[in-house]
Amino acid sequence: MIYDIVIIGSGPGGYVAALHAAHNGLRVAVVEREHLGGVCLNWGCIPTKALLQSAHACDAIRGAADFGIRLGPIEVDMERVVARSREVAGNMSKGVKFLLDRAKVEVVEGVASLLSPTEVRVLAADGSERILKARDTIVATGARARELPSLPLDGERIIAYREALSLGYRPDSMAIVGSGAIGCEMAEFYAALGTSITLIEAQDQLMPLVDGDVASVVGRVFRRKKVKTMTSAAVLGVEVSPEGCRLRIETKKGVEELEVQVVLSAVGIQPNTEDLGLEALGVEMDRGRIVTSLGGATNVEHLYAIGDVCTTPALAHVASVEGAMAVDAILGRELDARRMANIPSCTYTTPEVASVGLTERQLQERGVEYFVGKFPFTASGKATAMGQRDGFVKLLFRSDSRALVGAHIIGANATELIGELCLALRHGSTPRAIYGTMHAHPTLGECVMEAAAQADGVAHHV
Repeated sequence: MIYDIVIIGSGPGGYVAALHAAHNGLRVAVVEREHLGGVCLNWGCIPTKALLQSAHACDAIRGAADFGIRLGPIEVDMERVVARSREVAGNMSKGVKFLLDRAKVEVVEGVASLLSPTEVRVLAADGSERILKARDTIVATGARARELPSLPLDGERIIAYREALSLGYRPDSMAIVGSGAIGCEMAEFYAALGTSITLIEAQDQLMPLVDGDVASVVGRVFRRKKVKTMTSAAVLGVEVSPEGCRLRIETKKGVEELEVQVVLSAVGIQPNTEDLGLEALGVEMDRGRIVTSLGGATNVEHLYAIGDVCTTPALAHVASVEGAMAVDAILGRELDARRMANIPSCTYTTPEVASVGLTERQLQERGVEYFVGKFPFTASGKATAMGQRDGFVKLLFRSDSRALVGAHIIGANATELIGELCLALRHGSTPRAIYGTMHAHPTLGECVMEAAAQADGVAHHV
């Protein structure tokens, strides 16, 4: 049998590509070495959000008295917290299997490697081997936690995100190295459960990729939650003992030592591109990642790549769009580059953080003149009623065209609010186009409307 497409990996990129191909009448096989749904569904996006719901429940109970409700002391059943998270991930993985089965996509279990751009060897757990032949192949093997030389992972005292999602106990103290989405979300989770957290960042601000004003609020809220934060701090080494870890950290003040029970390394990811046979095929690489053009094409004919193995941003929604576009490219359809032009980024702390487009720093570096509209959640009736007044909406517009070029939100439900601004950014909306569109009251969405109005100096509530 010759498949139209063989896809290696079933994460958000791989399974979406498989479904899109099947829905277009193609014969598809997906090779998966572990669990359907990939890291995002099983060990990333979804189980993390399930854990954070437990953290939100703790925060809600602690703040219940502010709403006239008195409750007793909080008792955390860590085993049940983790078990619920695993149940959520398991159910979602079953959902992916259902979708693939319904679309008549063949799922092949095992470890894949490329014999050629159109031949995939699959080694099953029982040692048997199978060769899959296809007209085109898509590599969607994802990524794993990156390891620092100064912070070697042992899975017990020095852990990565997988272990952090399934510890089964609450550490008394934890150092988290790296303040990106994973680091900040894990700090949020464990701090809510009562762990003493120190968040260590090598750059000069927390969440280095976000707007500076947003990062300032993140730091302030973390400190209010008694999370210790360290920026411009590099881990030089660690000593591990049965009792815990002693970190040596270089800061602006000199070398400091920190003793904690557990260290979580959250310093990014590295692509799963080893042992696939890419080098033998002459696939162009950039620091371990596969170089692709729009639509996922590599420099080798009939071979495509999507998701975290590529040089594009390592985000689940990016992988999903790339998966659909790779299939469209194989089908010979015209590709819309705008689908990859404005990529939203979300972090599920409390308050949430979401952004799309350029930051002020990026606009200044490019010499682009711009103006700003900003609206605080403290002036929102809905946010005040919810008791979640931290944060703001910040919109950046070009001075020449008056088009939106960046949107940055920190506040309640920021990750849900950013969708409107993704659409506005794609269409080059002006402030008036946004605030001239009626928004329901009372909603958090009014903060977007008011920020746009403030950019034109016509906001009513700030």
